[in-house]
Amino acid sequence: MTSHTPRERSGLALLVIAAAQLLMVMDGTIVTVGLPVIGAGLDIPEADLDWVLTSYALAFGGLLLAGGRAGDLFGRRRMFRAGLVVFLAASLLGGVAGDGTVLIAARVLQGVGAAIVAPAALSLLADTFPAGPGRNRALGVYGAMGGLGSVTGLLLGGALTEYLGWRWIMFVNVPIALLVLAGTVVLRPGTRERGGLDLPGAVTVTLALGSLVYAINRAGSHGAGDALTLAFGAAALALLGAFVLIQRSARSPMLPPAVMADRGRLGANLVMLLMGAGQLATFYFLTLYMQTINQYSPMITGLAYLPFAVGIGIGSGLVGPRLQARTSTRIVLVAGMAVAAVAMGWFSLLAPGQNPLVVLLPAQLAGGIGLGIGFVGATIGGVQGVAARDSGIASGLVNTSQQIGGALGLAVLAGLAATATASRPPGTPLQDALTSGYTTGLLGAGGFYLAAILTAVILYRTPRHFHHISDARAS
Repeated sequence: MTSHTPRERSGLALLVIAAAQLLMVMDGTIVTVGLPVIGAGLDIPEADLDWVLTSYALAFGGLLLAGGRAGDLFGRRRMFRAGLVVFLAASLLGGVAGDGTVLIAARVLQGVGAAIVAPAALSLLADTFPAGPGRNRALGVYGAMGGLGSVTGLLLGGALTEYLGWRWIMFVNVPIALLVLAGTVVLRPGTRERGGLDLPGAVTVTLALGSLVYAINRAGSHGAGDALTLAFGAAALALLGAFVLIQRSARSPMLPPAVMADRGRLGANLVMLLMGAGQLATFYFLTLYMQTINQYSPMITGLAYLPFAVGIGIGSGLVGPRLQARTSTRIVLVAGMAVAAVAMGWFSLLAPGQNPLVVLLPAQLAGGIGLGIGFVGATIGGVQGVAARDSGIASGLVNTSQQIGGALGLAVLAGLAATATASRPPGTPLQDALTSGYTTGLLGAGGFYLAAILTAVILYRTPRHFHHISDARAS
């Protein structure tokens, strides 16, 4: 192998880690634009199509904490490679799926692989870059992948669906995963910690989250008083209570108290959850607006998301890191979420037959900038100041917050949008009624971002919270 200077090696390591994160997040949205085609091809009822999205998010988010702990215990590079292999195999299975059940099972397996890869990747990044400005820049790049990956999935999903067929949405992961696997030779093995894997905690929290999302989804279609809705809601609460008890008594808890003891770190994860809740729902409603109301093809729909991609690049690559270096995590989060909330208000002006230059495209640019800034602040805030033995858990929790937020937010806002559409006066044109539902959902996403601002203000009392932590540890 060609020898590299330490700086070159760290640069290559960042490229491999960022590419892996991009791939994992990209697959959360890559099927979105192609959902109508997938449903028709595999005869999946429209009411069940959202499970193609949420099955991945649930498996990804629900198992991330266990994946992070596994990396700490068994070796981060080793688990990074193992997760990529699982993800690759699942992508092949999804590409050849003959019915909806197999596709959704493949999506669950993809989520399992992603849950192993993502926290290992972030921990390897921390192992590669010492604390300081260099690590902050690397974390900024990694955080940008959290937002850029979602938009990349929409762009790529539209092009592949239109020109090669929806199965290539799955197959495209194979060569990318193989390239990332080949690149792992530049990664350090990573530190390993002693202890055990909290399997009861992992199973309990995953079942709890799955039950909660199912209850929310079912409430939207069958009502909050439906017997099965209530049963799954009760099961979710019981399982979450059991998880808390398990964490208190476990010798090696999945979520060590020290990880969440810091107010700022708790705030960063809550903001990431609220960002995820708004972001996935935004993509869902905008896709429906573009394809159902404006009759855009999958390819045009994907291209129409370019302003979002540009905005995230500006926010996460330029504005966010500079704000983080000059101000504080609290200011970065508040600024990002304020811009994103304004963009959601702008989206509320969408109307059938409207020129896309009036609302659709410029509001995406603004929303992308806001989310890009927010991803930088939340990612850095979620992992800084964590002890080395808990870095895998902390990084897993950052990704967990985004994925679970996406699943929960989509379930809640889809129900809100459906209610808004159904409540329109009799005789309202269908396109107007549907658009009213979509814009109501988008305003709901803005509500999540306003809640994120409040969270950041309350939990970040000290303006330069994490700078103090970093300085103290450095000394």
